[in-house]
Amino acid sequence: MKFLLLPHVPDQRASDADQLRELVDTAVLAEELGFDGYGVGERHDRPVVSSAPPVLLAHIAARTSRIRLFTTVTTLGMLDPLRAYEDYATLDNLSGGRLDLMIGKGGYPRTAALFGITPENRWRRLRDGYELFRRLWESDDVTADGPRPLDRAEALPRPLQKRLRVWHGSATSPESADFAALHGDPLFSSNGRGRPEPYAELVRHYRERWAHHGHDPAGALVGIGTSGYFGARTSQEAVAGYRPVFEARLAVNRRFDGGSIPYDDVAEWIADSSALVGSPQQVIDKVHAQHALFGHEALHIHVDAAVLGAAEHRRTLELFFSDIAPVLRRELPSRPLAAG
Repeated sequence: MKFLLLPHVPDQRASDADQLRELVDTAVLAEELGFDGYGVGERHDRPVVSSAPPVLLAHIAARTSRIRLFTTVTTLGMLDPLRAYEDYATLDNLSGGRLDLMIGKGGYPRTAALFGITPENRWRRLRDGYELFRRLWESDDVTADGPRPLDRAEALPRPLQKRLRVWHGSATSPESADFAALHGDPLFSSNGRGRPEPYAELVRHYRERWAHHGHDPAGALVGIGTSGYFGARTSQEAVAGYRPVFEARLAVNRRFDGGSIPYDDVAEWIADSSALVGSPQQVIDKVHAQHALFGHEALHIHVDAAVLGAAEHRRTLELFFSDIAPVLRRELPSRPLAAG
Protein backbone atom coordinates (compact mmCIF):
# COMPACT_ATOMS: atom_id res chain seq x y z
CA MET A 1 0.00 0.00 0.00
CA LYS A 2 1.18 3.50 -0.85
CA PHE A 3 0.17 6.45 1.32
CA LEU A 4 -0.58 10.03 0.33
CA LEU A 5 -1.13 12.95 2.66
CA LEU A 6 -3.68 15.55 1.64
CA PRO A 7 -3.78 18.68 3.77
CA HIS A 8 -7.05 19.48 5.45
CA VAL A 9 -8.74 22.85 4.99
CA PRO A 10 -6.26 25.44 6.30
CA ASP A 11 -6.96 27.50 9.38
CA GLN A 12 -9.55 30.05 8.26
CA ARG A 13 -8.39 32.45 10.98
CA ALA A 14 -4.92 32.65 9.44
CA SER A 15 -3.84 35.00 6.66
CA ASP A 16 -3.62 33.65 3.13
CA ALA A 17 0.17 33.83 3.36
CA ASP A 18 0.17 31.71 6.52
CA GLN A 19 -2.24 29.21 4.99
CA LEU A 20 0.06 28.77 1.99
CA ARG A 21 3.07 28.31 4.26
CA GLU A 22 1.11 25.70 6.21
CA LEU A 23 0.55 23.70 3.00
CA VAL A 24 4.28 23.75 2.24
CA ASP A 25 5.37 22.92 5.78
CA THR A 26 2.92 19.99 5.90
CA ALA A 27 4.48 18.59 2.72
CA VAL A 28 7.94 18.74 4.30
CA LEU A 29 6.59 16.89 7.34
CA ALA A 30 4.94 14.30 5.09
CA GLU A 31 8.27 13.45 3.47
CA GLU A 32 10.03 13.32 6.83
CA LEU A 33 7.48 10.87 8.22
CA GLY A 34 7.52 8.55 5.23
CA PHE A 35 4.52 9.35 3.04
CA ASP A 36 4.86 8.28 -0.59
CA GLY A 37 2.99 11.29 -1.98
CA TYR A 38 1.56 14.68 -1.11
CA GLY A 39 -1.43 16.24 -2.82
CA VAL A 40 -2.51 19.82 -3.45
CA GLY A 41 -5.96 20.48 -4.86
CA GLU A 42 -7.05 23.24 -7.21
CA ARG A 43 -9.93 25.43 -6.11
CA HIS A 44 -10.53 29.09 -6.80
CA ASP A 45 -12.77 30.12 -3.92
CA ARG A 46 -12.92 29.77 -0.14
CA PRO A 47 -12.29 27.88 2.07
CA VAL A 48 -8.95 27.01 0.43
CA VAL A 49 -6.23 29.12 -1.15
CA SER A 50 -4.53 26.54 -3.39
CA SER A 51 -5.63 28.11 -6.66
CA ALA A 52 -2.19 27.61 -8.27
CA PRO A 53 -1.01 24.02 -7.60
CA PRO A 54 2.00 24.16 -9.97
CA VAL A 55 3.43 27.12 -8.05
CA LEU A 56 2.84 25.51 -4.67
CA LEU A 57 4.20 22.15 -5.77
CA ALA A 58 7.29 23.76 -7.32
CA HIS A 59 8.09 25.35 -3.97
CA ILE A 60 7.45 22.03 -2.25
CA ALA A 61 9.76 20.33 -4.76
CA ALA A 62 12.54 22.71 -3.71
CA ARG A 63 11.95 21.84 -0.04
CA THR A 64 11.82 18.04 -0.54
CA SER A 65 13.75 15.38 -2.41
CA ARG A 66 11.77 12.13 -2.53
CA ILE A 67 8.03 12.47 -2.06
CA ARG A 68 5.82 12.36 -5.16
CA LEU A 69 3.84 15.50 -5.90
CA PHE A 70 0.15 15.10 -6.70
CA THR A 71 -2.52 17.48 -7.93
CA THR A 72 -5.75 16.52 -6.19
CA VAL A 73 -7.32 17.51 -8.50
CA THR A 74 -6.35 19.70 -11.43
CA THR A 75 -9.53 21.06 -12.98
CA LEU A 76 -8.09 20.69 -16.46
CA GLY A 77 -11.29 21.73 -18.23
CA MET A 78 -10.94 25.21 -16.70
CA LEU A 79 -7.40 25.70 -18.00
CA ASP A 80 -5.77 26.42 -21.32
CA PRO A 81 -4.16 23.03 -22.17
CA LEU A 82 -0.96 24.57 -23.54
CA ARG A 83 -0.50 26.81 -20.50
CA ALA A 84 -1.25 23.88 -18.17
CA TYR A 85 1.30 21.77 -20.05
CA GLU A 86 3.99 24.45 -19.70
CA ASP A 87 3.38 24.77 -15.96
CA TYR A 88 3.39 21.05 -15.24
CA ALA A 89 6.25 20.17 -17.58
CA THR A 90 8.32 22.83 -15.80
CA LEU A 91 7.34 21.33 -12.44
CA ASP A 92 8.18 17.84 -13.70
CA ASN A 93 11.70 18.97 -14.60
CA LEU A 94 12.30 20.95 -11.42
CA SER A 95 11.09 18.09 -9.22
CA GLY A 96 13.20 15.44 -10.88
CA GLY A 97 10.20 13.69 -12.41
CA ARG A 98 8.13 13.44 -9.23
CA LEU A 99 4.86 14.74 -10.68
CA ASP A 100 1.61 12.76 -10.69
CA LEU A 101 -1.29 14.62 -12.29
CA MET A 102 -4.81 13.95 -11.08
CA ILE A 103 -7.56 15.53 -13.14
CA GLY A 104 -11.26 16.08 -12.56
CA LYS A 105 -14.14 18.20 -13.72
CA GLY A 106 -14.35 19.96 -10.33
CA GLY A 107 -17.30 19.74 -7.99
CA TYR A 108 -17.69 23.32 -6.76
CA PRO A 109 -20.20 25.55 -8.58
CA ARG A 110 -18.63 28.83 -7.46
CA THR A 111 -15.27 27.81 -8.91
CA ALA A 112 -16.85 26.58 -12.14
CA ALA A 113 -18.72 29.85 -12.63
CA LEU A 114 -15.47 31.82 -12.57
CA PHE A 115 -14.30 29.97 -15.68
CA GLY A 116 -17.56 29.70 -17.60
CA ILE A 117 -18.00 26.01 -16.82
CA THR A 118 -21.58 24.76 -16.93
CA PRO A 119 -23.16 21.31 -16.48
CA GLU A 120 -23.63 21.27 -20.25
CA ASN A 121 -19.99 21.90 -21.22
CA ARG A 122 -17.90 20.59 -18.32
CA TRP A 123 -17.29 17.09 -19.71
CA ARG A 124 -16.48 18.33 -23.19
CA ARG A 125 -14.06 20.88 -21.77
CA LEU A 126 -12.37 18.22 -19.65
CA ARG A 127 -12.12 15.72 -22.51
CA ASP A 128 -10.76 18.30 -24.95
CA GLY A 129 -8.29 19.61 -22.39
CA TYR A 130 -7.03 16.15 -21.47
CA GLU A 131 -6.58 14.94 -25.01
CA LEU A 132 -4.61 18.00 -26.09
CA PHE A 133 -2.57 18.04 -22.87
CA ARG A 134 -1.62 14.39 -23.40
CA ARG A 135 -0.57 15.05 -27.01
CA LEU A 136 1.55 18.03 -25.96
CA TRP A 137 3.27 15.92 -23.30
CA GLU A 138 4.13 13.05 -25.63
CA SER A 139 4.94 14.86 -28.89
CA ASP A 140 7.10 17.85 -29.73
CA ASP A 141 5.16 18.58 -32.93
CA VAL A 142 1.43 19.08 -32.33
CA THR A 143 -1.16 20.32 -34.77
CA ALA A 144 -4.71 20.59 -33.50
CA ASP A 145 -8.06 21.90 -34.65
CA GLY A 146 -11.04 22.58 -32.45
CA PRO A 147 -11.37 24.97 -29.51
CA ARG A 148 -7.57 25.24 -28.99
CA PRO A 149 -5.98 25.21 -32.46
CA LEU A 150 -2.22 24.69 -32.78
CA ASP A 151 0.06 24.54 -35.82
CA ARG A 152 3.24 22.46 -35.50
CA ALA A 153 3.61 23.49 -31.88
CA GLU A 154 6.63 22.44 -29.84
CA ALA A 155 5.55 22.95 -26.26
CA LEU A 156 8.43 23.79 -23.93
CA PRO A 157 10.10 22.68 -21.80
CA ARG A 158 10.03 19.05 -22.82
CA PRO A 159 9.07 16.95 -19.78
CA LEU A 160 11.37 14.70 -17.83
CA GLN A 161 8.82 11.88 -17.60
CA LYS A 162 8.09 10.70 -21.12
CA ARG A 163 4.81 9.07 -20.06
CA LEU A 164 3.07 11.01 -17.31
CA ARG A 165 0.73 9.09 -15.04
CA VAL A 166 -2.61 10.89 -15.15
CA TRP A 167 -5.07 9.80 -12.47
CA HIS A 168 -8.76 10.54 -12.89
CA GLY A 169 -10.41 11.83 -9.76
CA SER A 170 -13.91 10.45 -9.24
CA ALA A 171 -16.60 11.11 -6.68
CA THR A 172 -20.02 10.20 -8.05
CA SER A 173 -19.70 10.36 -11.85
CA PRO A 174 -19.56 7.20 -13.99
CA GLU A 175 -18.22 9.48 -16.75
CA SER A 176 -14.94 9.84 -14.85
CA ALA A 177 -14.57 6.08 -14.55
CA ASP A 178 -15.45 5.60 -18.23
CA PHE A 179 -12.96 8.21 -19.35
CA ALA A 180 -10.13 6.80 -17.22
CA ALA A 181 -10.77 3.28 -18.49
CA LEU A 182 -10.91 4.41 -22.12
CA HIS A 183 -7.43 5.91 -21.90
CA GLY A 184 -5.90 3.18 -19.73
CA ASP A 185 -5.37 5.59 -16.84
CA PRO A 186 -5.70 4.95 -13.10
CA LEU A 187 -8.74 6.01 -11.08
CA PHE A 188 -8.73 7.75 -7.71
CA SER A 189 -12.02 7.59 -5.82
CA SER A 190 -12.67 10.38 -3.34
CA ASN A 191 -14.57 7.97 -1.03
CA GLY A 192 -15.14 10.89 1.26
CA ARG A 193 -18.66 11.85 2.32
CA GLY A 194 -20.59 8.78 3.34
CA ARG A 195 -20.69 5.02 3.11
CA PRO A 196 -17.99 3.49 0.87
CA GLU A 197 -20.31 1.20 -1.09
CA PRO A 198 -21.46 3.75 -3.74
CA TYR A 199 -17.84 4.70 -4.37
CA ALA A 200 -16.92 1.03 -4.64
CA GLU A 201 -19.65 0.58 -7.24
CA LEU A 202 -17.98 3.23 -9.39
CA VAL A 203 -14.67 1.41 -9.05
CA ARG A 204 -16.31 -1.82 -10.16
CA HIS A 205 -17.72 0.07 -13.14
CA TYR A 206 -14.21 1.35 -13.93
CA ARG A 207 -12.80 -2.17 -13.92
CA GLU A 208 -15.60 -3.40 -16.18
CA ARG A 209 -15.01 -0.58 -18.66
CA TRP A 210 -11.25 -1.15 -18.44
CA ALA A 211 -11.72 -4.74 -19.65
CA HIS A 212 -14.29 -3.61 -22.24
CA HIS A 213 -11.68 -1.35 -23.83
CA GLY A 214 -9.28 -4.28 -24.19
CA HIS A 215 -6.87 -3.51 -21.36
CA ASP A 216 -5.30 -6.26 -19.28
CA PRO A 217 -7.40 -6.47 -16.08
CA ALA A 218 -4.21 -6.73 -14.02
CA GLY A 219 -3.18 -3.27 -15.22
CA ALA A 220 -6.08 -1.38 -13.64
CA LEU A 221 -4.82 0.85 -10.84
CA VAL A 222 -7.04 2.35 -8.14
CA GLY A 223 -6.46 4.79 -5.30
CA ILE A 224 -9.02 5.86 -2.73
CA GLY A 225 -9.46 8.67 -0.27
CA THR A 226 -10.71 8.74 3.27
CA SER A 227 -12.92 11.03 5.31
CA GLY A 228 -10.09 11.64 7.73
CA TYR A 229 -7.61 9.94 10.04
CA PHE A 230 -6.90 10.05 13.74
CA GLY A 231 -5.08 7.25 15.48
CA ALA A 232 -4.47 6.80 19.21
CA ARG A 233 -3.55 3.95 21.51
CA THR A 234 -7.19 3.26 22.40
CA SER A 235 -10.50 3.71 20.63
CA GLN A 236 -11.74 6.05 23.36
CA GLU A 237 -8.72 8.33 23.02
CA ALA A 238 -9.09 8.37 19.24
CA VAL A 239 -12.77 9.34 19.25
CA ALA A 240 -12.17 12.06 21.83
CA GLY A 241 -9.22 13.43 19.87
CA TYR A 242 -11.05 13.34 16.54
CA ARG A 243 -14.29 14.93 17.76
CA PRO A 244 -13.11 18.57 17.44
CA VAL A 245 -11.74 17.80 13.97
CA PHE A 246 -15.11 16.44 12.87
CA GLU A 247 -16.98 19.40 14.33
CA ALA A 248 -14.65 21.89 12.62
CA ARG A 249 -15.00 20.09 9.29
CA LEU A 250 -18.77 20.04 9.62
CA ALA A 251 -18.83 23.78 10.29
CA VAL A 252 -16.68 24.54 7.22
CA ASN A 253 -18.76 22.22 5.06
CA ARG A 254 -22.01 23.92 6.08
CA ARG A 255 -20.56 27.39 5.61
CA PHE A 256 -18.97 26.92 2.21
CA ASP A 257 -20.39 23.77 0.58
CA GLY A 258 -24.06 23.70 1.45
CA GLY A 259 -23.92 21.08 4.17
CA SER A 260 -23.17 18.13 1.89
CA ILE A 261 -21.91 15.97 4.77
CA PRO A 262 -24.99 13.97 5.85
CA TYR A 263 -23.97 13.35 9.45
CA ASP A 264 -24.19 15.24 12.74
CA ASP A 265 -22.89 12.61 15.14
CA VAL A 266 -19.17 11.83 15.24
CA ALA A 267 -19.68 8.19 16.26
CA GLU A 268 -22.06 7.60 13.36
CA TRP A 269 -19.64 9.33 10.97
CA ILE A 270 -16.76 7.13 12.13
CA ALA A 271 -18.85 3.96 11.85
CA ASP A 272 -20.42 4.67 8.45
CA SER A 273 -17.85 6.67 6.52
CA SER A 274 -14.32 5.91 5.39
CA ALA A 275 -12.80 7.81 8.33
CA LEU A 276 -9.89 5.92 9.90
CA VAL A 277 -10.34 6.70 13.59
CA GLY A 278 -9.34 4.31 16.34
CA SER A 279 -6.52 2.23 17.71
CA PRO A 280 -3.82 1.01 15.29
CA GLN A 281 -5.49 -2.38 14.95
CA GLN A 282 -8.88 -0.79 14.30
CA VAL A 283 -7.39 1.36 11.55
CA ILE A 284 -5.63 -1.64 10.01
CA ASP A 285 -8.85 -3.66 10.07
CA LYS A 286 -10.84 -0.88 8.44
CA VAL A 287 -8.29 -0.41 5.66
CA HIS A 288 -8.46 -4.16 4.99
CA ALA A 289 -12.26 -3.99 4.86
CA GLN A 290 -12.12 -1.13 2.37
CA HIS A 291 -9.46 -2.95 0.35
CA ALA A 292 -11.89 -5.86 -0.02
CA LEU A 293 -14.33 -3.39 -1.64
CA PHE A 294 -11.91 -1.36 -3.77
CA GLY A 295 -8.79 -3.42 -4.41
CA HIS A 296 -6.85 -0.19 -4.16
CA GLU A 297 -3.08 0.29 -4.03
CA ALA A 298 -2.91 3.92 -2.88
CA LEU A 299 -4.66 5.54 0.07
CA HIS A 300 -4.83 9.19 1.02
CA ILE A 301 -5.37 10.40 4.54
CA HIS A 302 -5.65 13.86 6.01
CA VAL A 303 -5.41 15.30 9.50
CA ASP A 304 -6.45 18.79 10.56
CA ALA A 305 -3.33 20.41 11.95
CA ALA A 306 -5.09 23.71 12.68
CA VAL A 307 -7.57 22.07 15.05
CA LEU A 308 -5.18 19.60 16.66
CA GLY A 309 -2.13 21.79 17.03
CA ALA A 310 1.32 20.92 15.70
CA ALA A 311 2.32 18.48 18.46
CA GLU A 312 -0.85 16.36 18.33
CA HIS A 313 -0.88 16.48 14.54
CA ARG A 314 2.63 15.08 14.42
CA ARG A 315 1.97 12.53 17.15
CA THR A 316 -0.94 10.86 15.39
CA LEU A 317 0.93 10.77 12.07
CA GLU A 318 3.97 9.26 13.78
CA LEU A 319 1.70 6.57 15.21
CA PHE A 320 0.47 5.85 11.70
CA PHE A 321 4.00 5.20 10.48
CA SER A 322 5.20 3.32 13.54
CA ASP A 323 2.24 0.96 14.06
CA ILE A 324 -0.06 1.04 11.02
CA ALA A 325 1.76 1.70 7.74
CA PRO A 326 4.38 -1.09 8.13
CA VAL A 327 1.63 -3.68 8.58
CA LEU A 328 -0.40 -2.43 5.62
CA ARG A 329 2.64 -2.21 3.37
CA ARG A 330 3.51 -5.80 4.20
CA GLU A 331 -0.01 -7.21 3.93
CA LEU A 332 -1.24 -5.15 0.95
CA PRO A 333 1.65 -4.88 -1.53
CA SER A 334 1.42 -2.34 -4.34
CA ARG A 335 3.14 -1.14 -7.47
CA PRO A 336 5.37 1.94 -7.54
CA LEU A 337 3.59 5.27 -7.91
CA ALA A 338 5.82 6.45 -10.75
CA ALA A 339 4.55 5.47 -14.21
CA GLY A 340 7.94 4.08 -15.22
